[in-house]
Amino acid sequence: MERISAGPHYATYKIGDLTVTSLRDGYVDMPVRRLRQPGDKPFGDDLPPQVPLFDGALRLSVNAFAIDDGEDITLIDTGSSNAWHPTMGFLPQALSEANIAVDRIRTVAFTHTHLDHIQGIILPDGGDGFPRLSRLLVPRAELDMFRSVARLSRFRDRAQPLDPGQHLNANIEAIAASGHEIGHTCFRVTSGGETLLVWGDLVHAPSLQFDRPEVAWEFDADQEQARTTRLQILARATDNGWCVAGAHLDSPGVGRVFRTETGFRFEPL
Repeated sequence: MERISAGPHYATYKIGDLTVTSLRDGYVDMPVRRLRQPGDKPFGDDLPPQVPLFDGALRLSVNAFAIDDGEDITLIDTGSSNAWHPTMGFLPQALSEANIAVDRIRTVAFTHTHLDHIQGIILPDGGDGFPRLSRLLVPRAELDMFRSVARLSRFRDRAQPLDPGQHLNANIEAIAASGHEIGHTCFRVTSGGETLLVWGDLVHAPSLQFDRPEVAWEFDADQEQARTTRLQILARATDNGWCVAGAHLDSPGVGRVFRTETGFRFEPL
């Protein structure tokens, strides 16, 4: 997998016959207490020194990923539009910088239904983010959660269930990754003998959770399951030599995972 172009809000890679673009929706600053040790214990003075803070807060990048097979583009996650912090909502700018025409995005698939992943299907002015959208895929276990979001009500009946093992097309397969949310889903992208795993919110704080994957996130629906899933998927990606792409890895959020004596480490591409 090779990076072929980049700008302030995007980076584009070639993987086999596909083009994959990381799109930076922005960032969000979160309190350190969101990080949880086993037993739901927050950090205090014991926060490891390798964790960078910005005015005392954790800074999480927010990334979406576009997969172009030469005909249509599948977009995994859409950012937050204007539904949360003003430091987010730059997906339209990222698409423009990457020269991706929104009319070519025909499929949108969500890793899960938290607002920083789903709200970007509607623009800040209320218009459709993707006017030629023909397929909107939501993890089956979270369909009701998606349909309960008032701002997205006009998409309620358009949402289709997404199941583990389902193939979105010849190159993209959904993989179960529950824990952070009940239907949390990864997407395995393959072409030309190469694999990229787009893993959503498997890791929130890359400076810590690769080295200490037992550290969870306060908003994990099931912290213990999230820990188990993170360990399993980190091992699977490492042992198979897959590249990975994360919604909250530092932008552009694409790289490889390697084992260390005590955990894992991430190397960006």
